[in-house]
Amino acid sequence: MIRGEAREGEDEMKYRNSLLVVKDLERSLKFYQNVLGLHKIADFGANMTLTGGISLQTQESWLEFIGRKPSDLTYGGNVSELYFEEEDYDAFLKRLEGAELVHPPMEHRWGQRAVRLYDPDLHVVEVAEPLTTVACRFRDAGLTEEGIAKRMNVPPAMVRRLLK
Repeated sequence: MIRGEAREGEDEMKYRNSLLVVKDLERSLKFYQNVLGLHKIADFGANMTLTGGISLQTQESWLEFIGRKPSDLTYGGNVSELYFEEEDYDAFLKRLEGAELVHPPMEHRWGQRAVRLYDPDLHVVEVAEPLTTVACRFRDAGLTEEGIAKRMNVPPAMVRRLLK
């Protein structure tokens, strides 16, 4: 067995959430509440846990935890993103007024509509419509399951699952 390789039936480590280091906790909290509709579920002062599996940590406390100085941190690296899906994508777009966009709303080649924006500390956030919505939109436009599979570049079995 390769080190780290799980054996069938073994318990695996449980992933809990992502933590974002932020310069202004209240400003970031307002962004995640007002733009993304998340809710605070725990407040530990320098750390807040939100619905959706995200925690916000103050820069000062993070630096203390890792034993670093502010110049060791870089914001806005554009190397990762938080991904969300929104059933009412068009209504969500109306909440973006004043948000700094990475790119305007677009449609990916497989038909999923998405927008990427920056949070107040330049963490990239993507909000897209669920693939079930995409498949239903194509079905409602008259495509067959096979046509949807070809348009979305996915197996027909996945289209059947999406349309259930």
